[in-house]
Amino acid sequence: MRNHVKQRLKEGKVAVGSWISILNEDVSRILAKSGLDWILYDTEHGPPSFETVDRLVHSVSDLGALPLVRVVWNDINAIKQALDTGAFGIVIPWINSKEEAKNAVTYCKYPPEGLRGCAPGRAASAWRITTEEYIKTVNEEILVIVQIETKKAVDNIEDILTVEGIDATFIGPMDLSMSMGYRGQPYHPEVVKAEDKVLEACKASGVAPGIAFGRNIEHLNELIEKGFRFVGIGSDIQFLQTGCSETLNKINRENLANPF
Repeated sequence: MRNHVKQRLKEGKVAVGSWISILNEDVSRILAKSGLDWILYDTEHGPPSFETVDRLVHSVSDLGALPLVRVVWNDINAIKQALDTGAFGIVIPWINSKEEAKNAVTYCKYPPEGLRGCAPGRAASAWRITTEEYIKTVNEEILVIVQIETKKAVDNIEDILTVEGIDATFIGPMDLSMSMGYRGQPYHPEVVKAEDKVLEACKASGVAPGIAFGRNIEHLNELIEKGFRFVGIGSDIQFLQTGCSETLNKINRENLANPF
């Protein structure tokens, strides 16, 4: 399987990744080669145009971490454009029902399984294969990730997970906490209880459970120990800030005993 993230998830292994906010090829390439399993370009809450996403996806597609795209909505046109960049997977926000989940999967697949329009040239180029190979394999290779980020979605989770073709869920703790009435409290016990319900439903259905972020490294390890398998462990900005802060904290800038 060309999509090693999808393969890891099928085997019950953990696939960790980073959100990308700095729209620079060098930054993306550094993270793609760092040992991460995936990197995610965000067109829902982020500023990149598809021209930018296309350029970034092509720059990293053979470096290790697979490029994924979060689309702005569960929309056939948005998903088509994102896939045509050569992304190896799509994160679809705000999935609340079985019908919406069916649509999401359908939009990601070529006929007869789906409704995706066929213009495979750019995507095949990013995958470093021929258009014929891309058309033949892509329906099986594309990673389809649905975001669970509302109380309604949690209530409907067992029904949502009956849809064939969903590879992973991706809990959005901030939106979920907002939906549940705990604004700005993504770690509220009731929110955690809702996340656990999604986790258990995923385990029962054979869909990889995912979550967008954790509080810190210790919390991320706790989430993985619980059973989350598709896990966002940070962002390019966060890694840059953390690395700089940790270094500065270890540098003694006050020792002026021998200034010359």
